[in-house]
Amino acid sequence: MNALAATNRNFRQAARILGLDSKIENSLLIPFREIKVECTIPKDDGTLVSYIGFRVQHDNARGPMKGGIRFHPEVDPDEVNALAQLMTWKTAVADLPYGGAKGGIGCKPKDLTTSELERLTRVFTQKIHDLIGDNTDIPAPDMGTNAQTMAWILDEYSKFHGYSPAVVTGKPVDLGGSLGREAATGRGVVYATEALLAEHGKSIEGLTFAIQGFGNVGSWAARLIHERGGKVVAVNDITGAIQNPKGIDIPALLRHKDATGRLDGFGGAETMAPDELLTIRCDVLIPCALGGVLNRENAGDVKAQYIIEAANHPTDPEADDILSKKGVIILPDIYANAGGVTVSYFEWVQNIQGFMWDEEKVNQELSRYMTRAFREIKNMSRTHNCNLRMGAFTLGVNRVARATFLRGWEA
Repeated sequence: MNALAATNRNFRQAARILGLDSKIENSLLIPFREIKVECTIPKDDGTLVSYIGFRVQHDNARGPMKGGIRFHPEVDPDEVNALAQLMTWKTAVADLPYGGAKGGIGCKPKDLTTSELERLTRVFTQKIHDLIGDNTDIPAPDMGTNAQTMAWILDEYSKFHGYSPAVVTGKPVDLGGSLGREAATGRGVVYATEALLAEHGKSIEGLTFAIQGFGNVGSWAARLIHERGGKVVAVNDITGAIQNPKGIDIPALLRHKDATGRLDGFGGAETMAPDELLTIRCDVLIPCALGGVLNRENAGDVKAQYIIEAANHPTDPEADDILSKKGVIILPDIYANAGGVTVSYFEWVQNIQGFMWDEEKVNQELSRYMTRAFREIKNMSRTHNCNLRMGAFTLGVNRVARATFLRGWEA
């Protein structure tokens, strides 16, 4: 099941639990606006190349729309629609005054030079600049993009609208970015994990963790788990996979990857097949990579007791059912990876106020938001006698539906 079908299924199940009228249900499901643009740029050798860019603005009942921009060859309308919808529910679960959006360009960033990426980003911004803004739609980095990408968007947007630092988040600190933003998604994953484990009388210290994906989110999660006394027994990324049942020395691994760009060759662990990580024996499995990695073929072999969905849509609905029957507890993506958008909200607030926070305040506020959201998800789960995924979806959908009604939606 693709991401859009799975997201729609979860939404409709939450709508049924909440008893929403079919008309408001359909209204909430349909995106506010879908944008598709051609982006043609000259390459460094003088040839022209064209790419397709997308921006889906899903809902603005609770405030400006918010969501990342990804540069990836698999970007397509269905994926962007699904992720935009997930952002609507995610921002509502975190109780941020935002709606959801998502965008991207179908390209391979590694095949483009820095100057080509800059030209592509600027052309995309030129095509959508009148449809984004600090009170309309606020992009952020995602897969294949980073703080530099946001700096280019900010600069290009400002040519049309004047200097507008709040138009994007995830910017370099020198251009109004927030301290703590780089680590925010991984740190939020750790705060979410601590909240879940505390509910079961446990803590990170002494437990074993397997982390799929060792990019920004996975590496920060691993670092913070290691600092708290957890044992990271396996990690992987596109360069390979390694394991050590006694626990990997994460600071040493980070130094190795910084030096070599790879996981393999690290002396403190053994290599393993990348697919084996999902079924390795551990207490907590944290998928931080692409969607759909847990499916009906491998779900039955998962040995973890807890799954923390740091990636978007890592668990197919069929796998969800299998894992639930096995007693595996899943912390859903629309809550578990909300640390990034939460600190993006803090960045936006700082830009609007023109007053910057220190990193300690950012992290304290992130902990407060993540802990509160978990408590509210648990309350919804108890109220509706459902699992944490439906607890999160009912919480988010209910908040958006309420805002829609309060703004004067007529049945």
